Amino acid sequence: QVQLAESGGGLVQAGDSLRLSCVDSGRTLFKRAMGWFRQAPGRERELVARISWNGGSTEYGDSVKGRFTVSRDNAENTVYLQLNSLKPEDTAVYYCAAAKGVYGVYVEGSSAYWGQGTQVTVSS
Repeated sequence: QVQLAESGGGLVQAGDSLRLSCVDSGRTLFKRAMGWFRQAPGRERELVARISWNGGSTEYGDSVKGRFTVSRDNAENTVYLQLNSLKPEDTAVYYCAAAKGVYGVYVEGSSAYWGQGTQVTVSS
């Protein structure tokens, strides 16, 4: 059973960095494509970054390319999102998503397990 828990969010200033973590206590993360999505108040959920089950492929949303990095440690059943050069427009709840299928390339929001989210707030 997939049970995702995110951590690492917080209140930071523009230009600062954060690292988010997502752990699967069901210990199935190692075989699932994973991703990070975010949702700001009044806006639709958007893809931030996603990574294939083996870490060989990654993809980023246009607004975070060059600033955010997704990675994973399958031995630790953990996926990470490094957020650098944060901007006020990065303020949102960040959700970890795990693909319902296994050994896939990318997770799709329409077929995923979700964590509870972690708040990232960037002040100007």
